[in-house]
Amino acid sequence: MYFQTIGAMDRIELRGMSFQGRHGVRPAEHEQAQEFKVDLDIEADLGPAGRSDNLADTVDYTRARAAAKEVIEGKSMDLLESLAAAIAERVLSLPRVEAVSVRVAKRPAGMQPIEAAAVRIERTRA
Repeated sequence: MYFQTIGAMDRIELRGMSFQGRHGVRPAEHEQAQEFKVDLDIEADLGPAGRSDNLADTVDYTRARAAAKEVIEGKSMDLLESLAAAIAERVLSLPRVEAVSVRVAKRPAGMQPIEAAAVRIERTRA
């Protein structure tokens, strides 16, 4: 039996990925690694994979995780906005990805009490 997707695109959700990075506007944030949490919502048509049970028919979320890891553990940036945009760009380059929502959070040094500062951006394939 064949079922058709209704309305919104299907979604792969990756939650609570944790990486160490050196990002922030203060010099100390570039000197000592901090923990960054990343969440991804990846929109794609998952119907073919649901029917075939074949990895080639879906978004390989290990590659999406690797994209986030490379950005967070890579070149230092000042803003969470820059990190989120760089992750979104890399995830959108993966096959089958139509749109992505990226949330990047960290516990800001010297801002107590605050659990996290976070940015969420949404991008679509052009």
